Amino acid sequence: MNPAISYNACTLCPRMCGVDRRRQTGYCKMSSALSIARATLHMWEEPCISGTAGSGTVFFSGCTLKCIFCQNYPLSHEGFGKEITVSRLSDIFLELQEQGAHNINLVTATHYMPSVLDALDQAKPRLSIPIVYNCGGYERVETIRALEGYIDIYLPDLKYYDNAIAQKYSSAGNYFSCASSAIKEMLRQTGGLTWDLGNPQLLSKGVIIRHMVLPGMKDDSIRLLHWIKETLPPHQYLLSLLSQYTPCFHSSAYPEINRRITSYEYNKVVDTALALGLDEGYLQKKSSAKEEYTPPFDLSGVEK
Repeated sequence: MNPAISYNACTLCPRMCGVDRRRQTGYCKMSSALSIARATLHMWEEPCISGTAGSGTVFFSGCTLKCIFCQNYPLSHEGFGKEITVSRLSDIFLELQEQGAHNINLVTATHYMPSVLDALDQAKPRLSIPIVYNCGGYERVETIRALEGYIDIYLPDLKYYDNAIAQKYSSAGNYFSCASSAIKEMLRQTGGLTWDLGNPQLLSKGVIIRHMVLPGMKDDSIRLLHWIKETLPPHQYLLSLLSQYTPCFHSSAYPEINRRITSYEYNKVVDTALALGLDEGYLQKKSSAKEEYTPPFDLSGVEK
């Protein structure tokens, strides 16, 4: 394993807090003790990920971003979950495969990368489905490079273009520079889109860039779309534009985002994407902005 992928003087994420997480918690509020909150088949990802049987989704406790509107705040901010061993995580991957999962979907796993890679190494001889890296986009290129050969599908958010907005809502003033560089590395590794030969509706390798339109931030979304069009190679990725923003957690402290987005805001972003020729991917119905699209974090699938 790459020596940089370590809990010792942790630099796994762009916070680079340098904490020895074997002895104390880092910015992510987690130690080196592996903790997850749910591991089940999940039907609410993009159709090419969830398919008809579901994505074998593992939700990890903690997060490196701490967005104030996070729908998964019991995990990201409050650290809900149960400590498990690397061996148990490896078994969970195989159990999800046995349940018919189309893939193994690692949700917010960056701060546990040493343990995750160990678990994948243990499961690899019997694991035959793609591995999805589902993240907030706030990644170090060096960490993403270390994932080459492990990850088949990258599913990053691209949340903000304006770093002032990123600082205000995610305390990440360098968000765009980190996320844009990480996405370029993800595209280099995957080299385009590969579809499952046995089920051409399923993605077996590639990058899906997610962007959730935020209330009052359509202009920032539009700037992101122009960057995507002008910078990234065409036909090498899918774009997923989300309308599901739901005021959660500390949103009430920020009146400007303490509401759902309007049809006008979302349609302006969609119209821009189509005008730019960014028509390979997914749109989302306004009805998706519901709390019930967030799964219950109840330790399902964590214990045998």
